[in-house]
Amino acid sequence: MGALHEKRFPGEDDSYRNARNELLNAEIALRKQIEDVAAMRRSLPTGGTPPTDYVFEEGPADLAAGDQGSPVKLSELFADGKNSLVLYSLMYGPDADGACPMCTALLDSLNGSAPHISQRVNMAIVAKAPLAKIRDWARTRGWNNLRLLSSNGNSYNSDYFAETPDGAQLPPCNVFVKSADGIRHSYATELLFTAAEPGQHFRHMDLAWPLWAMFDLTPEGRGENWFPGTSYA
Repeated sequence: MGALHEKRFPGEDDSYRNARNELLNAEIALRKQIEDVAAMRRSLPTGGTPPTDYVFEEGPADLAAGDQGSPVKLSELFADGKNSLVLYSLMYGPDADGACPMCTALLDSLNGSAPHISQRVNMAIVAKAPLAKIRDWARTRGWNNLRLLSSNGNSYNSDYFAETPDGAQLPPCNVFVKSADGIRHSYATELLFTAAEPGQHFRHMDLAWPLWAMFDLTPEGRGENWFPGTSYA
């Protein structure tokens, strides 16, 4: 297989370079496929209109304990000049002692990215737990950049498949767009609802989650039984 560039690392032999070139060709093809899929996603026709202008309760993590949040409508989550809204559903139910560790690990990353993301699109985190519990959890994680919403008083979770009929919480990410015609649903991470490949866990947010991408760079990979925790001894 021909060389794709002129770089050679210290001590590498021909067998390594040949294997690396084969992998590099696959990585180039994967990069193109990712870009092609992103283009398909961008060109989707607009989806349905939300059944109501949901009213959430909002309050940042740095509100003092006991302070009240404020109501905010779905339509009010769109800042001027930003017509896309990304809503990630944090698995944190009203009776849970804490939020999902997997969701928490993802949001630890997104908290750092949020100031950059907000330059182009609107983003918020929605959970079914009461706002006070969401704020308390956010304070333990240092989430100072995420917009936090409680859907405890509306049907958003059940309407957009972030909750099962028996009340179990799910972590879809939904995207809404605003235009002169109003607000429409644009996209959802529907991989969450499909069967996983053999030997895989459900993967629907990988492209937004650097944790797994870093593991994928190593010979050990993701492993079979390791999952993020909320703390490590």
